[in-house]
Amino acid sequence: MLDDHDDIHPLFHGAPASTEFKKLRKRLVREVREAIETYGMIERGARWLVCLSGGKDSYTLLAVLHELQWRGLLPVDLLACNLDQGQPGFPATVLPEFLAKMGVPHRIEYQDTYSIVMDKVPAGRTYCALCSRLRRGNLYRIAREEGCSAVVLGHHRDDILETFFMNLFHGGRLATMPPKLLNEDGDLFVYRPLAFVAEADCEKFATAMAYPIIPCDLCGSQDGLQRQQVKQILDGWEARSPGRRQVMFRSLMNTRPSHLLDPSIFDFLGLARAPGPKTASTSGNPPQLVDPD
Repeated sequence: MLDDHDDIHPLFHGAPASTEFKKLRKRLVREVREAIETYGMIERGARWLVCLSGGKDSYTLLAVLHELQWRGLLPVDLLACNLDQGQPGFPATVLPEFLAKMGVPHRIEYQDTYSIVMDKVPAGRTYCALCSRLRRGNLYRIAREEGCSAVVLGHHRDDILETFFMNLFHGGRLATMPPKLLNEDGDLFVYRPLAFVAEADCEKFATAMAYPIIPCDLCGSQDGLQRQQVKQILDGWEARSPGRRQVMFRSLMNTRPSHLLDPSIFDFLGLARAPGPKTASTSGNPPQLVDPD
């Protein structure tokens, strides 16, 4: 499948011929397909708005989805979309030129949310939360205008795990980014097909393909972000125990409500013992009588 250079999507033209890259590519395709099937993302004949920021993750998402569509494994229409938010220095021509060259249907939308963020966020506070909300609102609008049923984002396994720990450490709740979500209005799905994909694999793939990466630091570097702090903690755990990230991620798919403390998801009040006398102790030995002094 991966060696037939006469039958390949343009996004994969010039792909390295090394065995290592072929394994990486197959793994990405397998993991994305697994996430799509596990969480029931496919509605045959639907149209997806694939959000492209110009970072390594969104390039990986775009390429793998087109790979699946190219192979007849993803029966949906794909529309790539970049939201130019007006950050100073944003290279506005990079993505339109790239998408046109690759023959990828796309829409480029300009909305100056940068000025709003700079006006509303007090000095010393982080921009990400408001920026994200404004971006999401515009993407929902574009999806409706384009007749799309889903907004597709490039969040990967590490993003999901970091969000879980941010909620744990700072939000006081067990929650994260779900792979499939219905928006508040109930008319659009939000999909994250990279849910099973490691960030390191996205970086290796996008670098190997030499995609024109646009860094997400155009609004200024902000040190001390909660996500950066959590990432450093996870990096330390991973360095001491390789594979720790994947083990923790799998735990999010293996929850036991009866072994947590939330009475809204497990009926602790209704928990009852089985009727009838107890015939033996928990140790398996018959109960012993103790004579009084």
